Amino acid sequence: MLSGKRILIGIGGGIAVYRVAELARLLIKAGAEVRCVMTTSACAFVTPLTFEALTGNEVYTQLFDLTGKSDNPAEDTDWTDESSHNTGRGRIAEHQMGHIQLARWADAVIIAPATANLLARLAHGFADDLLSTIMLVNDKPVLIAPAMNRSMWDAEATQRNIACLKQRGMVMIGPESGTLACGEQGAGRLAEPLTIKAAVTALLSEQSLKGQRWVINTGPTHEAWDGVRILSNRASGKLGLLLAEQAHMRGADVLLIAGPGTPSTDFNIARIDIESAQQMLTACTQHAAGADLFIGTAAVSDFRFTDPQMEKLKRGDSASMNVALTANPDIIASIAALQNRPKKVIAFAAESSNHIAYAKRKLVSKNVDAIIANDISNMGSDQANGWWISADNEETIESSTKAAFAAMIIQHITELA
Repeated sequence: MLSGKRILIGIGGGIAVYRVAELARLLIKAGAEVRCVMTTSACAFVTPLTFEALTGNEVYTQLFDLTGKSDNPAEDTDWTDESSHNTGRGRIAEHQMGHIQLARWADAVIIAPATANLLARLAHGFADDLLSTIMLVNDKPVLIAPAMNRSMWDAEATQRNIACLKQRGMVMIGPESGTLACGEQGAGRLAEPLTIKAAVTALLSEQSLKGQRWVINTGPTHEAWDGVRILSNRASGKLGLLLAEQAHMRGADVLLIAGPGTPSTDFNIARIDIESAQQMLTACTQHAAGADLFIGTAAVSDFRFTDPQMEKLKRGDSASMNVALTANPDIIASIAALQNRPKKVIAFAAESSNHIAYAKRKLVSKNVDAIIANDISNMGSDQANGWWISADNEETIESSTKAAFAAMIIQHITELA
């Protein structure tokens, strides 16, 4: 899907620069043409030569270093393919405004890593170096991948700048949580290169889902036992969230019905937060009726407590305790049986063994259009793999990040007859 696309990577100054090299390699492997602009700070971490070797294109670092730079010695045209103003073989003349040519050349711009300082300069319209000047004239889709210390990310000023850039239509991916370069824990890690690649792929995809209404449920449910304890599972809600983001970037009007712990989204996606399976059923039934598509990724608890208690149960109240459980409703089957059924219903089947066999049974018994079988070992992790199964197709979806996995599922859905 990236074949022939022109992607400009604006590289900020942070320790995560080295991971952008992997991103450039992935984009090129996918068929994209990549050019890089590095800030002065970025060059302190990785030399421009690294990105020149990876992309096969010259790396630009200074606002006034474009004049006379070679674009592609093998061609006698400039980047706009309008050679009437070309002063030499593949060169940019001063009057052609090299920073504008770079902006016009790109189909999309990725800013990675986007430091707190770089975010501030972009938000406030600075034009004091090559990258910020390009961004001031850029009118192409922009994907920003922040990376910084957790305290800098949480700072009020940074969040204000993020909100400003989002308001202008720029898309944020990450940051992820984990151990940071400074040794602290928290949000601030650069999103995985595969995740960034999946996001820019979606960003550059045709708005093929424009006008469609999608409803997606995700995450676990919490079934109360008493005032403190619950019955739940290890689901994180990440896959459903990523599917919602991918569909949104392709133009769909998406509603996400999210169980407890589902991460927040960087996109303007409508969301309903629920806790129990009964609440999820109510929300899904109300909003999925008449939708173009319903995707059930939620790991809904199969059972709830028959007699939940409002107060906290005390351990000393009884030497032993018997707990009665009642089966929860089958949300997927309920949605598929609606009188005003969604045009397509896609289910998930998390299994520990015999994945394909169980999924095929559910495909029929739940009356869904397709089902994705996956392994329970992926619950709560950032990795995913599985099998796409429909009435006339069975295909393995190889192990990858959940973002890439989500992109492949969306592709299968769009191809579903």
